[in-house]
Amino acid sequence: MSRVRTAGTLLSAAALTASAPWWLPPNVVRLREHIFTWINGEEGIPVPGPGIDAEQFERLYSDPAADGRSVGAGLSDLFWYWLAPGPQMHQEHLEPGPRYRTVAKVTRQALAIPLREAEELAARRTAAVLDELPLETVTGQRLRDLMMPIWAEAYYEVVFGEPCPLEARRLIVRNADDVVTALKGCSLRHMDRRDELTQYLLRRIEAGQVPVTLPADEFSDLETAWYLQGAFFNTAVVQMSEAMAHLLLMIAQHPDVQDDLVAHLDDDEVLDRVIDEALRVNPLFGIAHRVTTAPIKLPDRTLPTGSVLLFNYLAFQRTGPAPDDEFRPDRWKTLRRKDAHFIPFGVTANRACPARGMAPVMMRAAAREVLRRYALSSSASHTRSMPNRGPCLLVRRDRPTPALTGRLKRMRIRDRVDDVTISVTQLVLGTYMVADARRKRLCANYFEEHPEHGPIKETVTR
Repeated sequence: MSRVRTAGTLLSAAALTASAPWWLPPNVVRLREHIFTWINGEEGIPVPGPGIDAEQFERLYSDPAADGRSVGAGLSDLFWYWLAPGPQMHQEHLEPGPRYRTVAKVTRQALAIPLREAEELAARRTAAVLDELPLETVTGQRLRDLMMPIWAEAYYEVVFGEPCPLEARRLIVRNADDVVTALKGCSLRHMDRRDELTQYLLRRIEAGQVPVTLPADEFSDLETAWYLQGAFFNTAVVQMSEAMAHLLLMIAQHPDVQDDLVAHLDDDEVLDRVIDEALRVNPLFGIAHRVTTAPIKLPDRTLPTGSVLLFNYLAFQRTGPAPDDEFRPDRWKTLRRKDAHFIPFGVTANRACPARGMAPVMMRAAAREVLRRYALSSSASHTRSMPNRGPCLLVRRDRPTPALTGRLKRMRIRDRVDDVTISVTQLVLGTYMVADARRKRLCANYFEEHPEHGPIKETVTR
């Protein structure tokens, strides 16, 4: 009888272990969320959430008093930790006032290039990076990793007005990859990798070799280096790489959509519908927090000054006339953007993405270059956070298509196993970083030492 029990126990353990890729990752995610809340504390008012429905989302997000960014929110310490060095110069985290307006103006000027030039730049850089891929008929790639050198080179050209040397590309990719990998809890920060890029930018600024600079009478050279690193070589490179990885992985996993795209590859409207749908299903932004700088009156309550508002992009985009998770680009044939709950680049009245005009055009150009050369196929999991970096098979279109069944099965198995190791890694490293960020208090300490850089109390008009 004891042998039977032992055998039964071993079988149960084996079954539990074998099924871990299915039950462990989601449970670890839930545990991680509980631990983060326990360490960082519950903070903020979810929008949409109790008492604030989706119909009030954009009105509240656009309110002039919802303009505080860092001061007074414990979450700021965590984001500053992830975005270091120089998070105080990151455009998205500057408090409203003259410094923010100056930095935002410089960014707008840098990105004010004709859309045709932006499209050509993206196509040229994509083609150059694709030329570096192996010549095999089938190439396995992690899409986010494939995209990073493309956007590193593209935004280097935007900032410096010249082709990107390989050493600069290496520094930018190492920096951006370290930021996004830490943000996803898949690795600790490596400040030496980030500081390498800071020092490179500082040397170029001091030598007068950077066309995009902040006013020297208001900002130091180091502050300008941090600004360039944060705005262009962190946020721009990371977000464009994430956006393209989501887009291409969606295309890879929907052969009917891919076939239609390839048949109409020069049709902007067809490609734009696919891009919009990819950004609707997997929005780039998760939760944006804002701190109220004056009371805000709602129909049934008043939000006091200092309230931390947590604007949940995914929750908002899952309401309205397109509330599902299904990937159906054809919905945009009849669904108008202004009618959908759809804010892929934020709300115009409150720190909208400064690249919102050129980003879709550049995505369109990059997608065309990839699809002209390769058919895409993937059996990997696809979540909004995409910690697996988007595994995908790229199959050359100028050669006979080989059988992919075996490769896709192996990809699926490996991805399931990776889900377990990644989720555990995120639990351990994410917990450490949340605790370390709370201990360091980067944001709180900065504004205690530099109160003059806090939010400027200006008249709020409605």
